[in-house]
Amino acid sequence: MVTRRDLTVALIVAVCTAGGFAAVNELPLIGSSVFDWNSVPAKLTETGSVRSFFKVRTPTLEQLEVHVTTLNPGKSPHPPHRHPNEEMLIIRQGTVEALINGEWKQAGPGSVIFFASNQLHGLRNVGTEPAVYHVINFKTATTPAETHE
Repeated sequence: MVTRRDLTVALIVAVCTAGGFAAVNELPLIGSSVFDWNSVPAKLTETGSVRSFFKVRTPTLEQLEVHVTTLNPGKSPHPPHRHPNEEMLIIRQGTVEALINGEWKQAGPGSVIFFASNQLHGLRNVGTEPAVYHVINFKTATTPAETHE
């Protein structure tokens, strides 16, 4: 026999599940697009600046986020960390070092850096000029859930 308590628990679970699916779909769905560099304002940060192009869903990704960071000489955007989404950086200008598998590796213009899911990584500008790099973050249905350590 189904009790009132069973129905209440089932209703709470259903609402929470639907809310989880709704949260995934809160981002707009994007199709083919062009984003003009000059139409995206640079916002100053403590370490340089950032141009945020978009953070959206695509037909195959739950989240695609693209921004361009300008990092001042001697600065890091944040301490080494890890996160479930995967991230790719394309260095446009300057010289950076990326923390990969516990080792700092240098990268200059044209280099590509890939940070895998949940692996400790970091970045720092080791050059004498601002480093400019494109950041592409993506999440799929198989991206692990966020954990807070």
